[in-house]
Amino acid sequence: MKKNRFNYLSLIAALLLCCFMVPGVSAQQSCCDAAPVQVDTIAVASAAMSRSIKTVVVLPEQYFNTSGTRYPVMYLLHGAYGDYTNWPAKAPLDSLASLYGMIIVCPDGQDSWYFDSPVDPAFRFETFISSELVNYIDSHYRTIAHRSRRAITGLSMGGHGALWNAWRHPDVFGSCGSMSGGVDIVPFPGRWHIADRLGDYDTHKQVWEQHSVISLVPTLTPGQNIIIDDGLNDIFIKENNRLHEALLQRGIDHDYTVRPGSHSWDYWLNSLEYHVLFFSKAFARAQL
Repeated sequence: MKKNRFNYLSLIAALLLCCFMVPGVSAQQSCCDAAPVQVDTIAVASAAMSRSIKTVVVLPEQYFNTSGTRYPVMYLLHGAYGDYTNWPAKAPLDSLASLYGMIIVCPDGQDSWYFDSPVDPAFRFETFISSELVNYIDSHYRTIAHRSRRAITGLSMGGHGALWNAWRHPDVFGSCGSMSGGVDIVPFPGRWHIADRLGDYDTHKQVWEQHSVISLVPTLTPGQNIIIDDGLNDIFIKENNRLHEALLQRGIDHDYTVRPGSHSWDYWLNSLEYHVLFFSKAFARAQL
């Protein structure tokens, strides 16, 4: 009798050990749960920068329940002094991806401001975001590889980067947004490593002006779905108000909202829900 009891307890212990040691099982899953992990952390090779860039890919739950269905993609950019882990750590991206049936991609931006630096070849993040990363995601995941099902947004530096990439590559991104975006960098010389990417402001004023997203407004034509918002007490509120006015004068349709709030995660987490809903509606309206 004691021997049988020992064998039974040993079996239970082995099963429990299995659950804790299976690689790739998340904290919300057991070893007996057939649902795969929803979040991938990958390193995407960049030929333009001769290095790999860490990226988080969040897949909707339904991605694993169907074999042939393809999904729209939202690229979500972090701010200065942040990295690719910020959004996944702060926001319920897995829930949002499943609720709206989209893939969410969070690349590392490395204080690049998401453009191609004219002074440092190791920082060619416009090429990476709008070409290399998009091509990688489309070739490795079941995406709807069309501009009408591809959106990009971000916070602060990422807001600038999202509009910069979308407005310079409207053939790639059909929808774009910015949350508290630093949409004009000229008023902020000496801040956030911008001089490391563009050179000193006093001797490179024209370069700074050319790399501010607000300078792209005269080049825009209708056809993108644009959502921009900022907090009433945000450090970039004046710049965002000017961008809004410039878009109105250019006749570019866009959603612009000013809500109570400052440059904080409380504001951005609230803002993200509006952006995801906005993009989801744009995806549903679009014709391939």
